[in-house]
Amino acid sequence: MGSGAGGVGSEQFIVSVSKREVVAAVLPLQEYWLPLSNLDLLLPPLDVGVFFCYKKNLHNLTFESMAGVLKKALAQVLVSHYAFAGELVPNSVGEPEILCNNRGVDFVEAFADVDLRDLNLYNPDDTIEGKLVPQKKHGVFAVQATELRCGGLVVACSFDHRVADAYSANMFLVSWAEVAQSKPISTPPSFRRSLLNPRRPGSIHPSLDDMYIPVTELPPPKDPEPDSDHLISRIYYITAEQLSRLQSLASAKGCRRTKLESFSAFLWKMVAKSAIAQNAEKKITKMGVVVDGRTRLTEGDEHKASLMGSYFGNVLSLPYGTEQVDELNEKSLEWVADKVHEFLEGAVTKEHFLGLIDWVEAHRPVSSVAKIYCNGSEDGPAFVVSSGQRFPASKVDFGWGMPGFGSYHFPWGGDAGYVMPMPSPTGNGDWVVYMHLLRGQVELIEAEASHVFKPLTSTYLHFD
Repeated sequence: MGSGAGGVGSEQFIVSVSKREVVAAVLPLQEYWLPLSNLDLLLPPLDVGVFFCYKKNLHNLTFESMAGVLKKALAQVLVSHYAFAGELVPNSVGEPEILCNNRGVDFVEAFADVDLRDLNLYNPDDTIEGKLVPQKKHGVFAVQATELRCGGLVVACSFDHRVADAYSANMFLVSWAEVAQSKPISTPPSFRRSLLNPRRPGSIHPSLDDMYIPVTELPPPKDPEPDSDHLISRIYYITAEQLSRLQSLASAKGCRRTKLESFSAFLWKMVAKSAIAQNAEKKITKMGVVVDGRTRLTEGDEHKASLMGSYFGNVLSLPYGTEQVDELNEKSLEWVADKVHEFLEGAVTKEHFLGLIDWVEAHRPVSSVAKIYCNGSEDGPAFVVSSGQRFPASKVDFGWGMPGFGSYHFPWGGDAGYVMPMPSPTGNGDWVVYMHLLRGQVELIEAEASHVFKPLTSTYLHFD
């Protein structure tokens, strides 16, 4: 790849840490225990990464002064977002709870011997993982601010998924930027767990037993085959024109499918085609789509809608579909999009989320997990799509301008793939897509769908 895609050898740059400290909330906080909700308890211990790239600022701010702004604002925003300053500790029955003790956030300052335009964002395995996104070692939240050779800046965070979903993390990131600019916090967080209390008596739909499983019922993990494929991460962009084309192909009979349903259906067909190309013995493939329950749980109740709109925690479900590899490959995109719509339909209701809360309650204190995460690939290739269309990168402005690029980074460690489409920073309707899939799947997608999935380059992001 030429310099527009990151430059030859840009992956070889060295990151030197110059400072490590712990940033705690600026006000003393009363120590107390904050329980996780039933929906939080469905998450395994996973850390989620997110990063933002800033061009050299026009105000001639030094790296030290920008790091100072970040730390000062962080100490202030942790007063209201105190869960991110705490620690996860098991309670007497072994369930994790947040000890809100203002332990603080590990904050690393570093220098990377690379220019922003040479940062190969298409391959985050080489340039982001273990270099620019911090490995969280303590607490719930960690930050790394990295100065680039050109004067640019990367601000990256890792957070414990058991404490926050992407909606909550987005809320925090925007609040942090607002505080840095001395603005009031537009959405103060709510930790009101009673919003997600189980019903008495509970009511559980049998379909939930197909989606989630207590960890005690999981089969023992199998050792990977020595020559087996492995998951890799890549970032692409998809033009608005291609998205519209996929949507019209998926909506041929007048049933208009969403862009997310159309994109997911296209990707599912590609994964099925990859399985056939590799002569895989596995004949089945599964795809899950993450559903946020905040609007589903309110159903027209304006007061509850405003409470759920600021709720900080996980409000997610992970429905999935199972189809024959051959059928997905042979049928039209419209047929596949209908199948995606069908399995989503059952999970986008208030009753589904209330039932899921009740299902967890019935299995506590044994922890449970989404089936597609832990053994989704047992019968064949599996992956999950999580919409990042609310990703507010343009609002994460700490006072030196909007980021030129931002993305989640989530090589999540399950045996299923993970894909997150986000709005492109170009603001023209394009998408940027973080993909964590098997190498064989990525190779087939690049060979057969290069008109849709374009490798993310510095040229596209106007970093040149």
